[in-house]
Amino acid sequence: MTFDDAVAAAATLTRDPGNATKLALYALYKQATEGDCTGKRPGFTNPVGRAKHDAWASVEGTSQDEAKAEYAERVAELLAAEQA
Repeated sequence: MTFDDAVAAAATLTRDPGNATKLALYALYKQATEGDCTGKRPGFTNPVGRAKHDAWASVEGTSQDEAKAEYAERVAELLAAEQA
């Protein structure tokens, strides 16, 4: 599965994979498309933005190709789990 296929497939998931998995996918997507995390960390009044920033920062240093491969792998696993 290519990265672009995985992005399209992620939108078709019917089961909620949970916040931790969604944050991990978000981080890998941002790393794959934009590279290392940029900008300031949002303040405590923005917990969602803060969680997203922290997740993206956690994969800092991962190459864009590695992030694309890992994203595709995780989406493939989620799709397989839905079909099981």
